[in-house]
Order: sequence, then C-alpha cells, then structure tokens
Amino acid sequence: MYSAIDDSEGFYTNPVDPDCRSAMNVPFILANADLDGAFLAEAKAAGVLGLKGHKSVGGMRASIYNAVSLEAVQALVAFMNDFAKRNG
Repeated sequence: MYSAIDDSEGFYTNPVDPDCRSAMNVPFILANADLDGAFLAEAKAAGVLGLKGHKSVGGMRASIYNAVSLEAVQALVAFMNDFAKRNG
C-alpha cells in the first residue's frame, strides 16, 4: 500500500514519517484535492468503500485491519494506480 503511494510520482502522498507509519491505517492525500470527490465516487462504484479521511484532516484513509484480505488491498492498489493513470 505504501509503495503504491510512494511510487505514484506525487499523485498520492502520505503525510506520516516512514518510521511512524501504521500497518493498519494508511492515510493518503491526492495532489489535486479537486479529484477527491471523483476518487471516492469511482472507488465506491468499484466496491472499494470507507476511504474518506477524517473530517478534520481530510484526504483519504484506508483501514486495513486483520479482517481485510490481501486481495482487497491489492484491489485498492490496482484501483489507485488506474485512477492515477487516468487523472495524473
């Protein structure tokens, strides 16, 4: 997940120092906040839910607790890569 963010050439960023990153909650920000609504709408249409970040922080947050399968995380990463290619 972090590799997809870090390797997106700035399309996505993670505001957390790499030494302090959580394995369960992965926040990320789109470089163009005007795309947030489209990102969330397209993610929902693709079956990827619950990505909207906290209202005081903004951005996105993927919660990938134990019940979330590797395949679900891979689907999110694939969606993120596709969205970045189409909108970057």
